[in-house]
Amino acid sequence: MVLIAICGLALDQIVKGLAVAHLDPADPPVLFGGLLRLQLLRNPGAAFSMGSSATVVISVFATIALGVVIGYGAPRCRHRWTLVACGMVMAGIAGNLTDRLFRAPGVLRGHVVDLFALPHFAVFNVADMFITATAVLVVAAMAFGGRGER
Repeated sequence: MVLIAICGLALDQIVKGLAVAHLDPADPPVLFGGLLRLQLLRNPGAAFSMGSSATVVISVFATIALGVVIGYGAPRCRHRWTLVACGMVMAGIAGNLTDRLFRAPGVLRGHVVDLFALPHFAVFNVADMFITATAVLVVAAMAFGGRGER
């Protein structure tokens, strides 16, 4: 769980760093015949840019959520899939929270770097993929009785 969280956070921050260093927001590369565009955006809000005027509230909520996962959820993990899910959601929350803490315009107000754009969908990042994959894993585990061994 801890390894997934640390590696996921590192991957997210490395990809965002590369995006900031190499992508031109005015000329996004288009890949796979238009299926994926690397569009550099800085998002002050949450998913789909909702809450763009509530960056501090989102940052505080993310801090609390990460604390709850670490302090309450992680100690209660009993199965392999819950350990994986907990590590993934920690990576996702920590990845976007790191942006909110350390990127411009300032602490708790930082804008999240997004870069992956699919047609007719939001622009997202690696941290968002970890959070979404965790939701899918939890739903699948609940649907199929996820009782994996440790």
